[in-house]
Amino acid sequence: MYASFAIIGGALTAVSAVLVQFRSADVPDTMWSYPWTSDAFVLVCVLYAVFHALVLVGVLGFARSGATGTSRVARTGGALAVAGTGVLLVAELASILFRADPLDATGPSIVGGVFGLGTLLIGVGFLMAGVATVRAGQWQGWRRYVPLAAGVWTTVLVGLAATGGLTLGVGVYGLCMLALGLALRTPVAATRARIAASNPQ
Repeated sequence: MYASFAIIGGALTAVSAVLVQFRSADVPDTMWSYPWTSDAFVLVCVLYAVFHALVLVGVLGFARSGATGTSRVARTGGALAVAGTGVLLVAELASILFRADPLDATGPSIVGGVFGLGTLLIGVGFLMAGVATVRAGQWQGWRRYVPLAAGVWTTVLVGLAATGGLTLGVGVYGLCMLALGLALRTPVAATRARIAASNPQ
């Protein structure tokens, strides 16, 4: 179940980033709602909040999966990644309040800082959980490095926030969450197969 949420949320995030990248702007880039009109921005923020909610469930599943082991670093990393994703969800909804404001107004500046905080928490959380996952050895092959890759990229995303590469960066973040969901799904299926094999009817 957790895996499906991460897969869907990550895929929708990646697809939406591609669509935004090639969309013509309806307002100047000095507006908080850029590239959307004020009315369209409300719908976009709600949709993005839903995407974050889906990813949040997937990240929570990862934190509870046991893939990171039982160390304090593992627990802290998982908790930070979950918290950071929740912060992004809140920031999306808070953005609606300032949809008609210029980018440099107080409200957008505060919400922008909240987005930055959430992204940083996710990055640090996945870096910690990613290192713990590699050490724990519960996941093998490419799955073992997915959380660490997510942490590295999300940390890079903090630096892209004020650049033209933000939209592309968000798309790659979505792909990281999609990969996390795929990593979560495969071990569950393998575990079920082992249980079935050890309990023949």
